[in-house]
Amino acid sequence: MNFKDKELIIFDLDGTLINSIPDLTIAINKMLKHYDLAELTVEEVTPFIGNGAKTLVKRALEKAMKDKEISDAFFDKAFKYYFAAYKEEPCKETYTYPGVIETLKYLHEKGFKMVICTNKPDDFIEPILETLEIKKYFTCWIGEDSLPEKKPDPAPLLHLAKKMKVSSDKTVMIGDSKNDILAAQNAEMESIGLTYGYNYNEHIANYKPSLVVDNFADLQNIF
Repeated sequence: MNFKDKELIIFDLDGTLINSIPDLTIAINKMLKHYDLAELTVEEVTPFIGNGAKTLVKRALEKAMKDKEISDAFFDKAFKYYFAAYKEEPCKETYTYPGVIETLKYLHEKGFKMVICTNKPDDFIEPILETLEIKKYFTCWIGEDSLPEKKPDPAPLLHLAKKMKVSSDKTVMIGDSKNDILAAQNAEMESIGLTYGYNYNEHIANYKPSLVVDNFADLQNIF
């Protein structure tokens, strides 16, 4: 399979370029502590990540409250508290995975256009990219509230390809989650699945990406 003729690479963010679980867990636990609920471990929070911030908070509350009914009013207040807590420190313990910085530099020098499509809220994307000093590699990015639809809907990927003036057959999606692979398939784009991310304790190969890769640095041998 030849990826060297691709022009646009769409990257997922959490679980692909960065490990943000420590900071997400800190913010979740600040929220839970505020409501006198039991805090969760990193291992407990990890499977809740990938479908956006509201789903993360909902799953964390259900876990901490042992599936007791959560009113809309309570959820809204809890979510706002979580959002504020995360916004205060979105990149304290977050880090790039091994090989990410060197590989982004390699792909940039090779002339590939690079963008980000994530289900993380827009407000957090740029501050994290700036703190980790990788913002310069990306032309643009979209988060879960950029469009009415989010992954696995194909709309965000098609939107980015259109914005970058690149056809779907010249575009590839790289991510760690089934949402990334399904979005690419729905957009009729090829995809590369990374095995080290957060994919709900499922193997990414189960979703049949075009290619499965274990290490981010391996992309240098593919492109």
